[in-house]
Amino acid sequence: MREMARTVTRIFLLAAALLAAHAHAQLQIVITQGVDNPVQIAIVPFEWTGFGVLEDNVTDIINANLRNSGEFAPIAEANMLSTPHEQSEVFLRDWRFLGADYLLVGKITETGGGAMQVQYEFFDVLREQRLMGEVLGGSRTQLRDVAHNISDKIFEQVTGVRGAFATKLLYVTSQRVNADLTNYQLNMSDADGGRSQVLLTSQEPIMSPSWSPDGTRIAYSSFESSRPRIYIQELSSGARRQMTDFPGINSSPVFSPDGTKLAMVLSKDGNPDIYVMDLRTNDLRRITNHFAIDTEPSWTPDGKSLIFTSERGGNSRPQIYQVDLDTGWVERLTFQGTYNSKGLMLPDGVNLLMVHRDNTYDEYHLAIQNIDRGTIRILTETSLDESPSIAPNASMVIYASKAGNRGILNAVSIDGRVKFRLPANQGDVREPAWSPFFD
Repeated sequence: MREMARTVTRIFLLAAALLAAHAHAQLQIVITQGVDNPVQIAIVPFEWTGFGVLEDNVTDIINANLRNSGEFAPIAEANMLSTPHEQSEVFLRDWRFLGADYLLVGKITETGGGAMQVQYEFFDVLREQRLMGEVLGGSRTQLRDVAHNISDKIFEQVTGVRGAFATKLLYVTSQRVNADLTNYQLNMSDADGGRSQVLLTSQEPIMSPSWSPDGTRIAYSSFESSRPRIYIQELSSGARRQMTDFPGINSSPVFSPDGTKLAMVLSKDGNPDIYVMDLRTNDLRRITNHFAIDTEPSWTPDGKSLIFTSERGGNSRPQIYQVDLDTGWVERLTFQGTYNSKGLMLPDGVNLLMVHRDNTYDEYHLAIQNIDRGTIRILTETSLDESPSIAPNASMVIYASKAGNRGILNAVSIDGRVKFRLPANQGDVREPAWSPFFD
């Protein structure tokens, strides 16, 4: 563990950090594997009837969202026979000739005072049906949100799964300045890596960011003072509240599903154990009490139990356990392999996502274990996987890995069919956390 007693770092909250946009570690999605037969979709460039050039191209954003999901193959604009912008201009036979399964058309109008109106219509080409259409309002600065919104609705219409393009990512970047100085940043971006913002900068590590279930707050552990402490930060204002100041470890904060509690790891009473703080009263409850190291808590979907990693099984081999918060009963969940950690229960309450190492290779992969059957399915081919976080629609997992000597983010679908990479434009990137839906 890094030495904690170092110079107190300067902290810049959200308002100040936004002034340093040039220093943001931007992410950009690079698809590495998609489905075998992606849906062919034609996304006609939206007509713009207002003044000047729009900063955000709605068509390009929708195109990239759907393509980067790995489920869609947008048809190139150069191959289009026409460029309709509303239903009266659409001749579906033209699009059937191009092999399109679906068609999206639309237009953007300036309505005065900086307000915008985005109209779109979505068609099933083969069935010759208009599936949906809307008129959405917003400002110029909200066009990215509108594009993500449209992408979500198309994704759900075609796949039956709610889209997650309008969600956010947290991630930590580190940039080594010299042998004695490394700069750390806690960043927030759109799910596609766009609109990156720096929420916190420090010369000491920032670890384990997590979201509140309503997406208005985040929690993390920071080493900015003489020892690690846990903080909660309001995203709207940047205001922070220090939650812990105990001797030793203060780490791994994670909100309960109802947002009223915070699970964490503390070593104030000896070995690292799992604790839960009631955020309404600040009352602290010790959940585990064992001579081994208990760490990496996560909540089950119903909020009644915690999943955690422990070496209590012996041989210094971490395994995953579950503790019932009412009874205190602890049950071991994993038995296969020499290493299992960072357990996250999927919404079905049956499948457990984890970092797994088997008995043969010294490689760490993401895997899913069915708790009822005990079967394990490996999801990734990367070898140093860590810090997984599940998308709110449970379709994808984002995680940290390595490309050469550089830390990057990768993502994989729950079924393993789709994979993409999110390298940063500078420094190492790690500790991702996928936001909930913003309803």
